[in-house]
Amino acid sequence: MIFIAIENRMEMENSTMVYSDVTTGMDSVLDTRHLDIISLVVYCVAFVLGPIGNGLVIYVTSCRIKKTVNSVWFLNLAMADFLFTSFLLLYIINIARGYDWPFGDILCKLNSMVNVLNMFASIFLLAAISLDRCVSTWVVVWAHNKCTPGRAEVICVGIWLASLVCSLPFTIFRQIMHYGNWTMCSYSISHDSSTYRNLVVFRFLLGFLIPFLVIIGSYIAIWIRARRLQRGTTRRSLRIIVSVVLAFFICWMPFHVLQFLDIMANGSPGLNLVVHIVIPLSTSLAYLNSCLNPILYVFMCDEFQKKLRQSVLLVFENAFAEDHGMNFVSSTRSLSSHLSRISRKSESLAPGEGHLRLTGDQSDVKVETEV
Repeated sequence: MIFIAIENRMEMENSTMVYSDVTTGMDSVLDTRHLDIISLVVYCVAFVLGPIGNGLVIYVTSCRIKKTVNSVWFLNLAMADFLFTSFLLLYIINIARGYDWPFGDILCKLNSMVNVLNMFASIFLLAAISLDRCVSTWVVVWAHNKCTPGRAEVICVGIWLASLVCSLPFTIFRQIMHYGNWTMCSYSISHDSSTYRNLVVFRFLLGFLIPFLVIIGSYIAIWIRARRLQRGTTRRSLRIIVSVVLAFFICWMPFHVLQFLDIMANGSPGLNLVVHIVIPLSTSLAYLNSCLNPILYVFMCDEFQKKLRQSVLLVFENAFAEDHGMNFVSSTRSLSSHLSRISRKSESLAPGEGHLRLTGDQSDVKVETEV
């Protein structure tokens, strides 16, 4: 993702100089500092909202909601986005320092691994969620018996392992590069090498195209099933499908298209400059997907919305209420409820059959019947 944008900064500056020489009618050269400011703003927003939103999802799905297949999917999806957005601070510092990497080789590799790991894990999980919803729609009984939370957890473990394996090639070729006093966290292979091209194709196929086709196919099948059953939720299902597919497409398609243009633009200074200018913007757009996932895939769940409101209300009640006041209100409500039940019971007794006597103080009400 962003590693493509930052590792080519020297190439972009060289392309800028060449582009200014070969282009006629250009009075000035494009200044990339404005793009850096835009990237910083987007990354700061994602760094603040991402951990908060995904952290809230992790809390609700793990502590407030009974474990189900959906809660397992959402929990792992939020964990991937939480891990990724938490590492955005390193990118923010790196951009603020003019792409001068100050954290050493280990964090360079670790940061790259987390970056690519999140991309694969998130997309694989979204594809798994889509397949699960599709199966649950078409074969309800089988899905109810076979699709258990335990099996969903096993699938999630497999997804994390597969994502880790897919991220290893990008981590291996990642290292510190020194250019005078400038230290950059970049690839050790050239952009025009066959190895780099294979990495781009590999990332596009497994990190976008195949999962994207799975998601589209799954939601088309869900829509067809909903129409056959002629349920009232068809319109709502269609709205969710369109929102999910559009968000996925809008956030990720520009990034992957520009990666192909990047490996094709080495012989064209003008195209090379344009690609390297637009890549940071497409990367920022892809980063926003980690903030949108909690909204699109979790907050649409009615049960999650209910638990979330209860959790937030409980936090606010504990934060704003004084202990003595809360205890007094609680005791008063309990006493009033107790006395109300006693009164109703007294009225239900026939005259002469008995009477009620209240013993004890107001904090300890005891009911006795005498016949």
